[in-house]
Amino acid sequence: MSSVDWTLDFELKGVEREAQLAAAEAMIKGWGLVMPPCEPLAIHFGLNDFRTIGEVEYWIVNDTSNQYCGKFLFLFEGQRCPLHYHRMKDETFYVMRGSVSMHVDGEDFVLETGSVYKMAPGKNHTFSAIGGPVLILEVSLPSIEGDNFFADKRIGRSGVI
Repeated sequence: MSSVDWTLDFELKGVEREAQLAAAEAMIKGWGLVMPPCEPLAIHFGLNDFRTIGEVEYWIVNDTSNQYCGKFLFLFEGQRCPLHYHRMKDETFYVMRGSVSMHVDGEDFVLETGSVYKMAPGKNHTFSAIGGPVLILEVSLPSIEGDNFFADKRIGRSGVI
C-alpha cells in the first residue's frame, strides 16, 4: 500500500525521508524481521520534528469495505506519537520489539516485548519508544480521514486528520 492522500502533508520528503527509512530498515533487518511489501510512511504529523514526534508506518492492509486494518509502527528511541484519540477506530497493539511508554487517559505504564494492549475508541493516548527503538503491530478498524483527533492543534486542521 502506498501513501494515502490524507497523510501526504504529514510525511517526510526527499533525502531526509530516505535516510530515516534506511535507518529503520537496518534496525528491523538486524532483528531478523522483514516488513511487508509496501511503501512505508515516514510521518512527522505536520510538526517537522520527526526525530522527536514521528514514526514509520508499514501498512499491510487498510480495508474499509471489510472493516479491518493491519500495520507495523516503528519508532526510534525517544520518538513519540502525539496525544490523540479516535471516535470510531478500535485498536489492539502488540509490541514485537522494544519497550513502549504509554499514556492513556491520564494513566502511565510501560509495555514490553510480547505485551498486548487494546485501545478502545475515545481514549486519549500517546506512546513513545524507550531504551531503544520499538516495533508495534497494530490491528484495528480501518484508518480513515477525520478520525484522528490530536491535542496539539498544529496537527492537521485544528488537530484533526
